[in-house]
Amino acid sequence: MFEHLVIFKFNDKITPAKQQEFVSQLLALQDQIPGIIDLTAGVNITKETDRIQGFTLGLRVTFEDQEALRAYGPHPAHQAFVASLNGWVDNVIVTDYPIPSK
Repeated sequence: MFEHLVIFKFNDKITPAKQQEFVSQLLALQDQIPGIIDLTAGVNITKETDRIQGFTLGLRVTFEDQEALRAYGPHPAHQAFVASLNGWVDNVIVTDYPIPSK
C-alpha cells in the first residue's frame, strides 16, 4: 500500500464555503478512481495556528499499490479537481510513501 498526503495553502480570496466545496470534490474521488482504499479530506482545525503557515486543507489517500498511486495523477477526475484549483492555491505540499506490511 502507498499513502499520499497533500496539504493546501489557499490565497486570500478563499472562503470557508469554497474550501468545503474542495473537500466535497476530494471526497468524491474515492468513488471515481480505482485503486483507492481509503480517502479523507478536511479543513484544518488545529489550535496550533502559529504552526500552520497558512496551510488550511489536508488530504490523505491510501492506495492499493504504487501503480494505483501513479495512475491517480493523470486520471481525468483528479485532473478536473486540479483544474478547479486554478486561481485559488498559493502552495501545495505533497508526500508519498509506502506503508510497510505488518
